[in-house]
Amino acid sequence: MSAEWEETTLADVSSEVSYGYTESASDKKVGPRFLRITDIQNGVVNWSNVPYCPISKADHGKYRLQSGDIVVARTGNSTGENFLYQGIEDAVFASYLIRFRINPEEADPTFIWYNLRSKRWWNFINSSKTGSAQPCANAKVLGQFSVSLPSLTEQKSIAQILASLDDKIELNRRMNETLEALVQSLFKSWFVDFDAVRADGGHFQDSAIGPIPKGWKVERFDKHISADRGLSYKGDGLRDDGTGLPMHNLNSVYEGGGYKHEGIKYYAGEYGERHLLQPGDMIVTNTEQGFDHLLIGHAAIVPKRYGTKGLFSHHIYRVRHKPTSPFSPHYLVELFNNRRWHYWISGFSNGTTINMLPKDALEMPLLVVPPDELVKKFTALAEAVHTKIEANLEESRMLAALRDALLPKLLSGELRVPIKN
Repeated sequence: MSAEWEETTLADVSSEVSYGYTESASDKKVGPRFLRITDIQNGVVNWSNVPYCPISKADHGKYRLQSGDIVVARTGNSTGENFLYQGIEDAVFASYLIRFRINPEEADPTFIWYNLRSKRWWNFINSSKTGSAQPCANAKVLGQFSVSLPSLTEQKSIAQILASLDDKIELNRRMNETLEALVQSLFKSWFVDFDAVRADGGHFQDSAIGPIPKGWKVERFDKHISADRGLSYKGDGLRDDGTGLPMHNLNSVYEGGGYKHEGIKYYAGEYGERHLLQPGDMIVTNTEQGFDHLLIGHAAIVPKRYGTKGLFSHHIYRVRHKPTSPFSPHYLVELFNNRRWHYWISGFSNGTTINMLPKDALEMPLLVVPPDELVKKFTALAEAVHTKIEANLEESRMLAALRDALLPKLLSGELRVPIKN
């Protein structure tokens, strides 16, 4: 630690420490955004998913977040998770969060927040949590976290370096969100609502599933795809050290669709050739996770990041299009993640203790088959979007690795930032 840095605590650099507001969240816009523990994921909040809450004018003023406020989760497995509020939304914070309002004359809020993203913070949290059934930590305990402060000028310079990396990661996230919404909207317009056909004054014909554009077909899904269930294995066979082949499972698919990179595991046990998949294959979830049956039937394309081959678990179907079909993984993944199609597919799930999606749920359904040229046109657009999304994710992964490498060195003074006079 640099000799001239001052040792202090989180509480000492805070002008206010307070607990949040108790109220039920609402999906209706009945007041400000209501920030809860579950809305904070790895220091990030997606405000479009944050609900609202009714609140009086007086309480609104009391619990309203100000730019530079840091909120910290105080209970459950998320104890210690935190977020730096930057004034994006009118928001109040919920009761299981603690707000530390940093005194700007004492410390830079962003610099302090990066201390709360460090390994040292998580070690402190793990040693401070109490309660066996429900771990927790109160404001007094959290406020004892020690912080080393360089000059305010150097704090801001350090924070600026780290924040520039996070800003680019956030920009990539928002860009991907926009790209995903665009391609999903295009799919719905062309192949669900038939907007282009209607705009051209096209004619429709009756079919087994309702009116469809004239010249289009309705066929069983198994004419176009094959589905295979993956490897059944024991959970203790999975590893985090990269030994073996990557195992794609329920945790590899987001609710709503898309590949989820967090927490990929590896498997070094026995498997058969039928359990292998490759980049570009589509995977579809066939089992509920916890009580969230809506996860069933969502899809993702396996990215190139994990090498030329991998494995997929028995909770996943590997879905491939047949050579005679015009469909591609880029078309099929948008089909599966379309709300109307997903609602239909997930309705085939069954089970007494846990919901599962039988294989024939992917084979029996009837679907609309557009002209080959239209499918090819959409595939070209969707593939370009999916490729860009994956490139953004890969860039963000490298930026996050750089940030995580720099963070302890900058916060300890091992790596100093030049200060301009």
